Amino acid sequence: MSIGLPLKRVDAEAKVTGSARYTDDNIMLGMRHAKYVRSKIAHGKVIAIDATEALALHGVEAVFTHADVPTTCFRTAGHAWSLDETKRDVKDRRLLTDHVRHFGDGVAIVVARDPLVAEKAAALVKVTYEPLPVMTNAQSALAEDAYPIHPSGNLLRQSQLRANEPEQAIAAADLQFQAHYRTPVVQHCHLETVTCYAYMDQPDHIIVVSSTQIPQIVRSRVAKSLGLPWSSVRVIKPYMGGGFGNKQDVLEEPMAAFLSYQLGGVPVKVTLSREECFFASRTRHGFAIDGKMGLNRDGTLKGYQLDVLSNTGGYASHGHSIASAGGNKISYLYPRSAFGYDATTFYSNLPTAGAMRGYGAPQVIFALECMLDDACVELGLDPLDVRIANVAREGDVNQVNQKTIYSAGLPECLLRGREMFEWDRLKAECLGQEPASRVRRGIGVACFSYGSNTYPVGVEIAGARMLLNQDGTVNLQIGATEIGQGSDTVFAQMAAQTLGIPFEQIRVISTQDTDITAYDPGSFASRQSYVAAPAIHQAALQLRARILSLAAQLCHQDVGSLALIDGYVVLAGAPEKVLISVAEVSVNAYYHLTIGGQITAEVSHKTTTNPPSFGCTFVDLSVDIDLCKVTINRIINLHDAGKILNPQLAEGQVHGGMGMGIGWSLFEEMIIDAKTGVVRNPNLLDYKFPTMLDLPELECDFVQTYEPQSVYGHKSLGEPPIISPGPAIRNAIRMATGVAINELPITPKTLFREFVAAGLIAEGSREEQRHV
Repeated sequence: MSIGLPLKRVDAEAKVTGSARYTDDNIMLGMRHAKYVRSKIAHGKVIAIDATEALALHGVEAVFTHADVPTTCFRTAGHAWSLDETKRDVKDRRLLTDHVRHFGDGVAIVVARDPLVAEKAAALVKVTYEPLPVMTNAQSALAEDAYPIHPSGNLLRQSQLRANEPEQAIAAADLQFQAHYRTPVVQHCHLETVTCYAYMDQPDHIIVVSSTQIPQIVRSRVAKSLGLPWSSVRVIKPYMGGGFGNKQDVLEEPMAAFLSYQLGGVPVKVTLSREECFFASRTRHGFAIDGKMGLNRDGTLKGYQLDVLSNTGGYASHGHSIASAGGNKISYLYPRSAFGYDATTFYSNLPTAGAMRGYGAPQVIFALECMLDDACVELGLDPLDVRIANVAREGDVNQVNQKTIYSAGLPECLLRGREMFEWDRLKAECLGQEPASRVRRGIGVACFSYGSNTYPVGVEIAGARMLLNQDGTVNLQIGATEIGQGSDTVFAQMAAQTLGIPFEQIRVISTQDTDITAYDPGSFASRQSYVAAPAIHQAALQLRARILSLAAQLCHQDVGSLALIDGYVVLAGAPEKVLISVAEVSVNAYYHLTIGGQITAEVSHKTTTNPPSFGCTFVDLSVDIDLCKVTINRIINLHDAGKILNPQLAEGQVHGGMGMGIGWSLFEEMIIDAKTGVVRNPNLLDYKFPTMLDLPELECDFVQTYEPQSVYGHKSLGEPPIISPGPAIRNAIRMATGVAINELPITPKTLFREFVAAGLIAEGSREEQRHV
């Protein structure tokens, strides 16, 4: 048995010892380096570009502007191609632009023999602009007289979800509650920055090596951007140092391919600095949400309505799909209540927003779970009791999509959390503390629901190939990309368990190559283990059947009487009777004079189910009112992710998500000047995210259900851990201080402003207030 065991990661030693080779470790002879000339304004038209000084610099080979690149616009979002035109992403991006739409937009690019020369040359390029009005929020961007950021206007898209007439349900409830919520623009801050290079091995064949979550989608987008057939592009993804959704976008690969193509096929590398990643890759969408809720005095949630404004920045990228997905993902959480969700996504002159861990759910859950807590306080109800009474249970039907919920461990998560966390005792202590105390304690809870892939919005296809080596080991090649989450390890566990051979005898080929690897759109939507599992399972069954078929010939047995256990062929009725090892079967397969042949199996499978996972966060914290400081004393995440495939990896995923959730809640925010659109903190000195010293001990637990629609009983886990810490922290601060703070991050600056407004801190001089 392999599934369910805390087996060591298959890539652990390679990564720890430094032998794993990432994109930047692969150096090619004669490689050129490219550096962008980026706009210093957030909105305007390019009037003139003078590259004379740059071209005169020794080592500079070329400077390209918008006049040199294809005029065709292309999509960048990492979604599998759709036959339905209405589901396709927006084509609004060119390789370079003469209409600057955000601070740092690319207006020209320099290619040189050395990265330092390229950087120096880029600084010598002179650009003249015609400034245009800068619009950073909905009020300015959606005004009737707003300047169009794109020819289609500044309204990107709108959508609506309805279940059971929410307006009437809210109105008929005993209590109607409403509030406004805001969430920030943040950056992914993955360890490995955005990097790729391209070269040509034939006149009509471009090879792109990239740190990407989506090699197959990169292939199609590069081809589209250059007007080439898909087969003319090959994308290779080596080991990867994180992405968190930023690299679920086609970022610099089209530019690298274009430059190599223009320069006769020489290798050209495009790497973004950490600073460039902040304003020239992707960010999390900032949301503004108006919420309404109806709750009866007994705690029954009758209905809720969320109106979402999503700011996608200068280009669409994933655009409206983020806001739309947020509504769909949370619709499983309280399925017995009425639900309304209106979403609007608009262009602005902020840096472009795209996919980020949680894909809209963290923003929407923040509003929903804060609003529910506040309504409970107004009614004098325990927020934990109210959640236990209203959350999804097995057999419930999602009223939005009419899908039955077959596994739902959230009630048990809440009950187990109540006991582990000692909720009732802590609540009594917090409510009984001295009102005049300047350091106050509070506890909070919040829940979430999330999907396990993108179906039915997107096609969910996965491929797996297995090959039996001469020594009895098995190579497993999958299209699903390992980006640090540990998917290669659970894939090996799946293969080993289904085949009946030891885990150590499975070798996972981690590098994806679009010319060789079985097709899979990539790593996103917490889909990897769920969507890849059927392909791996079926391929393993095929390979096992072929091994047993040859073993039956070699051992003169009926194939139906044989089984494969722990790497040995045995009699099914007498498993202690070993007939032949898999290693012996494989040697005969390759080298027997008359029978056998290379034993392989390959399967491509489309998944058409998408079960929700569930979970919750409990937080105990202290607030020093005078210092405006929050200290987390204890935080616990509990998850229903179905069957846990590898407890050690699952715990690591949860801890990572909790850390990011704490950062989003208390620390992280891209500071963008509202008038100019200039990013003020595009570096890791001024952009504060939590280090190990800033985080408390992270605790997690799992309520293991069995999802019957899943091959191995499991559901999603990669993104869910980030979703619920934010509202749980905010709700604990509310209990501690009585102040409901409805925007993130809850920094000392925010606390000071809110505490002054609430009278907890004496109002200072006007000069002090102005500086805050």
